Amino acid sequence: MAKARKGTVHYAGSAGGWGSVSGMRQVALRERPLAGALDTLVHQNKPEGYMCGSCAWGKPASTHAFEFCENGAKATLWDLTRDRCTPAFFADHTLTELRTWADYDLEMQGRLTAPLRYDAAGDRYVECTWEEAFKGIAKALKPLQPKSVVFYASGKASLETSYLYALLARRFGCNNLPDSSNMCHETTSVAMKKVIGSPVGTCKLEDFEHCDAILYFGQNPGTNSPRFLHPLQDAVRRGCKIIVFNPVKEVGLMRFVDPQNPVQMVTQKPTEFAHMYLQVRPGGDIAAVMGLVKHVIALDRAAQGAGQAGVIDQAFLDQHTRGWKAFRKRAIGTSWEEIERHSGLKRADLEAAAEVYAKAERTIAVYGMGVTQHVHGAQTIGMIVNLMLMRGNIGREGAGMCPVRGHSNVQGQRTVGISEKPELVPLDRLAEQFGFAPPRETGMTTVDVCEGIIDGSVRAFVGLGGNFVRAVPDRDLIEPAWSGQDLTVYIATKLNRSHLLPGKASYLLPCIARPEEDRQASGAQAVTVEDSFSHIHGSIGRRKPASVALRSELAIVCGIADAMGYSSSKLRWQDWTADYAMVRDVIAETYPEEFREFNARMWTPGGFYKGNKARERIWLTESGKAEFTDPDTLSALGVGDAGGRFHLITMRSNDQFNTTIYGMEDRLRGISGTRMVLLINPDDMKRAKLTEGQIVSLVGDAGDDRARSVAGLRVTPFDLPNGCVGGYYPELNPLVPLWYHDEDSKTPASKGVPVRIHTAPA
Repeated sequence: MAKARKGTVHYAGSAGGWGSVSGMRQVALRERPLAGALDTLVHQNKPEGYMCGSCAWGKPASTHAFEFCENGAKATLWDLTRDRCTPAFFADHTLTELRTWADYDLEMQGRLTAPLRYDAAGDRYVECTWEEAFKGIAKALKPLQPKSVVFYASGKASLETSYLYALLARRFGCNNLPDSSNMCHETTSVAMKKVIGSPVGTCKLEDFEHCDAILYFGQNPGTNSPRFLHPLQDAVRRGCKIIVFNPVKEVGLMRFVDPQNPVQMVTQKPTEFAHMYLQVRPGGDIAAVMGLVKHVIALDRAAQGAGQAGVIDQAFLDQHTRGWKAFRKRAIGTSWEEIERHSGLKRADLEAAAEVYAKAERTIAVYGMGVTQHVHGAQTIGMIVNLMLMRGNIGREGAGMCPVRGHSNVQGQRTVGISEKPELVPLDRLAEQFGFAPPRETGMTTVDVCEGIIDGSVRAFVGLGGNFVRAVPDRDLIEPAWSGQDLTVYIATKLNRSHLLPGKASYLLPCIARPEEDRQASGAQAVTVEDSFSHIHGSIGRRKPASVALRSELAIVCGIADAMGYSSSKLRWQDWTADYAMVRDVIAETYPEEFREFNARMWTPGGFYKGNKARERIWLTESGKAEFTDPDTLSALGVGDAGGRFHLITMRSNDQFNTTIYGMEDRLRGISGTRMVLLINPDDMKRAKLTEGQIVSLVGDAGDDRARSVAGLRVTPFDLPNGCVGGYYPELNPLVPLWYHDEDSKTPASKGVPVRIHTAPA
């Protein structure tokens, strides 16, 4: 069992247990949800129920009595709050004043209740009608060049809404369709597409019932996907070994008390998870995996030398891969000295982990943003794929690649066309279906959008959910430039910081939340989402909407399109609003292989599988085979070590989902009352002459001319590798340079930011 380092702040309990129950209770007491919230939770993530608006973890066909986790319950209760943010609130507060409020206090005003437009003279949002909003948006959009307008999606909107949103953007004339994947898992989409032909994971949820080992990189299930703890627990109990590679000691990967197990709840005796917990340096995963590869090759040599079967699956390599021999030569030639230096791990530990992998018949590689949010994150993913290919661990039961996605439908949005890359969308089919010529020019990523805001080339921003300005790097550059746009449109459920930065024309459009009933002309509507395992699930809300004035996200998108004059015999925005089944029919027409019989299959227990060719060992790569890649570095960091330089990891608390903050508790790390902390190990504290509780600043040390700093951070001793510090997202986003991103995907490199500590005010 991995233990907390002596003298550090930590949580002595387990993930789950009474702490999880208490966390849900605190949110329930604060939000005072309306009647029916308990019924929503009972049916959450179950067939013909409501699909959680939090993470994208899979929904099993055979469910627990309660198929929600702490964060899923918080998200639902947050949506179903009694609090209301009415037009009267904005009559009492200017946007200038509200910008002085904390982000938490803004969202705690409750659900938005009526469409609003920005009145510059009064510096306030004022109520307007939906028709006024749609006409005003259309009037502002029509004179603009299509390439100057951005259609951003947060990753939560349904498949139906996302498909129509992408269609609206392309009818307008651009592929500027960045989404939250650009900030987190775009590295996966780019790297895995290149090496195995699939931009998404190859596993199904049931693979965790058959795996013998799990290699776990840079993801925290206790905070980000707590329902994952159940299959991990089941796997460990049947003998599966979990090897964790993570700079941060996360309780969710160490021990778990199942809140649905009465015996565990009474005894509080946890299930111990990690067979080995290796605190790799930030960016050190390439080197760590190279160490595993190197020892697996040595084990294979030894086995064959002893006349035994080899450890490496040579038949698989010969039939299904390309580049093995060159990569093998590179691994053999890489020194253990370099591997240890870049990984921060001992050779003996890496060899022990490699032996677990070599003995396991079936292995799953799980990873999260600790891998993807690095300058060389794509190379890290390539290395993990290399390791998995060596033993044929892609394309069979109980094995494969398992990137853990965040937003509940971020993977699905890409599936149905929200992409800045035109080559990933069947544009010829869309042209035939809808009678217009979709644009072919590559659109903007999130980083491109930010650069366009700064230089003034982006003139309008339409946001389908999210809190874009708060989530991006170099926020202190973006915020002052944001209001120079001609138009900003925010589709949202609650007030957040981005909404306080209006363009010359600005509209705040409130929508119903997923747990709420969506009633249109043909009756109550259902929507669909895709989970991390490529399964499609129907979802239906049954709660009364927070206001009679609310419209669904789909209805808002169609209202804008209709006001733009885009309706025709083929673009049937009003009909699609009336009946979402018609939208699913056109999705199936655009994507016949993935969505055949869409309406008939949407309520399949456990979701219906849209397929993954890599799982079938059909490699949709340029060579037609799975590709070994040879990294040109052993560190994923973009800026290396230097005297006095640290590398910052930005993290989320367990009282948080992305930029939404539910409270000031980070129970699973033992931190309470504030988010302005600097986590650092005791040895580094001594070297830097810091004391616990001291208030310091972090300043950027990326080597460019831009001054970046965040002040008011409380020094907190924490179990981290030497040279590594930690703090919270999004508070520390100003330290992440806009140019500091994965080389292939432009995903911000927020897990290895070069910084220095200043004890004087920055």
